[in-house]
Amino acid sequence: MELLEFARGPALMWSLIIFCFGVAWRLVGILLLRRKPDLSEARSRATLWGGIRTVFSRIWVRKEFQSRTAYGAALGYVFHIGLAIVVLLFVPHILFIKDLTGLSWGGLPNGVIYATGVITLIALIIIMIRRLTHPVLKLLSNFDDYFSWVVTTAPLLTGLLATAHLGARYETLLGLHILSVELFLVWFPFGKLMHAILFAVSRGTTGALLERKGAAT
Repeated sequence: MELLEFARGPALMWSLIIFCFGVAWRLVGILLLRRKPDLSEARSRATLWGGIRTVFSRIWVRKEFQSRTAYGAALGYVFHIGLAIVVLLFVPHILFIKDLTGLSWGGLPNGVIYATGVITLIALIIIMIRRLTHPVLKLLSNFDDYFSWVVTTAPLLTGLLATAHLGARYETLLGLHILSVELFLVWFPFGKLMHAILFAVSRGTTGALLERKGAAT
């Protein structure tokens, strides 16, 4: 119970503070970057819509690369969509978010969430095996890649163990689950997990610049 109380109390408070401060720090740092003046002649006017359009148009792999990247892309889609479903549509998670923000919405049946969680965990394991065995991915991988995988997989694994009551007392498993989520929050702004926010910033900026140059986005 002491572990669970610590996880629900000071650990949660500080992880949320670090998460919010870290995300704000990264975003402000990007906004304050010095930009070189674009001296090329504008062929069109850069608009917000051009940036938003690019954010969504780049979600799918271009046809020219699908034959080479289909396997990795499919794993990525399964992992990201599955994780979003588990985090946002599991009723206890929704209640937790409601306590923090006051926002609430409908959830999915527990059986659907459990099945999605297992599929997502399997996808994560396959992704790591692929990273360890693929010559190029292995060469490009660093500590950030491996640790980000650990802090992403840990909440999913501990959550499944807690719901199945496997390995320890439920209170202990729940405490470990909450602590693993807090570790995720603390690491998020400072590692590659930040791409969950920065991808929209980078794609939107690229889309606006391409629109200014009259290029297709």
